[in-house]
Amino acid sequence: MHLATRARFLVPFLALPLVSGAAPARAQQSSPPTQPPPTETQSVPVQPAPTEPAPPAINTQLPVNWLYGAYIPKDAPLVALNAPERFKLYIRQTYTTPGIYIKTGFFALHDQVRDTPPDWGDGFPGFTKRIGSNQATNIIQNSFTSLGQGIVGWEPRYDRCRCTGTGPRLRHAFIRNFITYAHSEQSIRPNIMPFAAAFGAGAIGATWNPNKVDITVKGYQSVITQAWVGVVINTIGEFAPEIMKKFGRHKD
Repeated sequence: MHLATRARFLVPFLALPLVSGAAPARAQQSSPPTQPPPTETQSVPVQPAPTEPAPPAINTQLPVNWLYGAYIPKDAPLVALNAPERFKLYIRQTYTTPGIYIKTGFFALHDQVRDTPPDWGDGFPGFTKRIGSNQATNIIQNSFTSLGQGIVGWEPRYDRCRCTGTGPRLRHAFIRNFITYAHSEQSIRPNIMPFAAAFGAGAIGATWNPNKVDITVKGYQSVITQAWVGVVINTIGEFAPEIMKKFGRHKD
């Protein structure tokens, strides 16, 4: 009986440490878990290095010289033209740059001096007819050339030689009148479009010639003209930077 009374007396004191120990445990369970402190890499995010803008493609410029036409600078990549660029180049070469009008005037003066065709006379009315005839055939030739090259996707511009030395550059200017690049700008194709267009334009121009010349003969004569005129224009375009430096002007 005495032991039972003593045990009832000690129970509250024995339970006190259990109760006091459980309280901190409940407090720890109720408090939210703490996050680890941010590391240095987390607090300062790494910014990507700024990228430099890519240089504009040569196709966005489409340089067309007033004398020798469209060209690709020596240090520019060969990039194939798309349809809008080809149309823009056609408009510039055929209507909005002086080159085609200089060509028209040159051949009109040549025909005027030779009085060809003689039925037009050697006066001013005859000269205006020769101007109109040459301009019309030039537009027809440019249109046929641009259309044909656009259909097959061949390069219509002259690319300046990546070589050095007068001999290799002259050879490049000569050969490029007879070959061109396919759409890949890597493989080579015969440059038949300007010559086929020259034949077609010459044959069509013969139809309004008062002397009733043979259209086949006139077509072949235009092909021969295209052969030597193309080489001369390519040569001028190849050496244009050096020519301009002689005159104190810096031009591509």
